Amino acid sequence: MRQVWLISGPPGCGKTSWILDRLKKHNSSCGFLRLSGFSENSLEQANSNEIDYVFLKDQIPQLIDLSKSSDQLCTDQDGLLLFIELPQFYLPKESGLAGIDRRVINQLENLKLIPDKYLHFGRDNELPIVDTLNFEKIESLSINLNETVWDPPSLNTFWFELVNGAYGDVYRAKALMNIIDGRFMLFNWIVSRNGSQFLQLNNFAPPKGRPQRISQLIIQGRNLDFVSIKSTVNLCLVNDAVLQFHQASLGNQQLAAT
Repeated sequence: MRQVWLISGPPGCGKTSWILDRLKKHNSSCGFLRLSGFSENSLEQANSNEIDYVFLKDQIPQLIDLSKSSDQLCTDQDGLLLFIELPQFYLPKESGLAGIDRRVINQLENLKLIPDKYLHFGRDNELPIVDTLNFEKIESLSINLNETVWDPPSLNTFWFELVNGAYGDVYRAKALMNIIDGRFMLFNWIVSRNGSQFLQLNNFAPPKGRPQRISQLIIQGRNLDFVSIKSTVNLCLVNDAVLQFHQASLGNQQLAAT
């Protein structure tokens, strides 16, 4: 029979990483859904639904996208494990399934995904607490980067400046980036950790034209300089002429090597 687990917690606590670890240990069908969560007073949620799924799908190719699933998933399939990720700033008022926000229950009922188990970072001992932070105020910025390609040196400079306070107090930053040579990179940073995570994903796009895959930058923090961030990002992206020049050069190198 299938199992449906709801995993919630504040930004950067490790929800997606914990889910990935469990999925890697699962030997049968699996699915994933990230809910948007709810902003609370001065705490603004980030629109990062696509980043988490794309990353998990890259690592677990057989992963089912529950946001686009059919009614077939609502049947009891042997060994089917479904994870629902929920960003949530506050501790649940009650333990176990009784602590699920009623608004979330309504969403899940519409999707026919009623949890069998509910765990929240900072409450349940099954989950780590090292990166579980309490936020009093948080702003969020989401930048759609589809079909964009980054200049690597400019990207490295921008990311260093970003996480070191050049554009405000950044608590959380993550992104999927297209690199000029066809690589697809995950950038990940949380204020409670030492250093950033840079991971080259398996989804390589041959350097020919602009890549057709999800790319996005998510930033959460306080006193963020939205205008400067967007302006700097635009300066780091290569235009058509530069992209064509580099891709032609890469193509010539590949021909010479054959």
